[in-house]
Amino acid sequence: MKKKVYPDAAAALEGVLSDGMLIAAGGFGLCGIPENLIAAIRDSGVKDLTVASNNAGVDDFGLGVLLQSKQVRKMISSYVGENAEFMRQYLSGELELEFNPQGTLAERMRAGGAGIPGFYTKTGVGTVIADGKEHKEFDGETYILERGIVADLSIVKAWKGDAQGNLMYRKTARNFNPNAATCGRICIAEVEEIVPVGSLDPDSIHTPGIFVHRIIQGEFEKRIEQRTIRAA
Repeated sequence: MKKKVYPDAAAALEGVLSDGMLIAAGGFGLCGIPENLIAAIRDSGVKDLTVASNNAGVDDFGLGVLLQSKQVRKMISSYVGENAEFMRQYLSGELELEFNPQGTLAERMRAGGAGIPGFYTKTGVGTVIADGKEHKEFDGETYILERGIVADLSIVKAWKGDAQGNLMYRKTARNFNPNAATCGRICIAEVEEIVPVGSLDPDSIHTPGIFVHRIIQGEFEKRIEQRTIRAA
């Protein structure tokens, strides 16, 4: 079996990145984001990227750092809030944006990973989301065709992983990560802890190692996007 464990994010990305590639990124807000891999992508200088992700982090963290450095040409996302630079670049025409309903984006990633080129959904019918898409009627209801996403690279963050690439996510940090992991031709995962092979309960593995090509153990800042506390 080819060695999957790499010493750091830069080493794991070596030979993988190229200008103009499509990257699928796990995470939701700042929860479960592959922050080490994102930072290494920024440092690599790769440009003209298309990134499929629920959102783009915040201005100075997560995918927001790739927007700051102008390395992203297009975002495929469902939410642009919390990131003023994302909004500014979109409104000024500097950044192309393909809006997706949140569930549609998750299913586009899942479908791509399952080898399904497209699927029909009612979500978005009668809105701008449906513009230019094939419409079809099933049982008297109108649906639109959405294409599955197959990315050149997927980057995900998990709680635990082993040397075979089997991954466990923790609670809501699972979010988009399992779907993003499967839809990349190459998947690189960063985890909080690499554990011995055989120590993960097979019934608790969320992403089987067959989908994961490279894995690193990272250090994480774990920022809170919106800190809300009660008054003293």
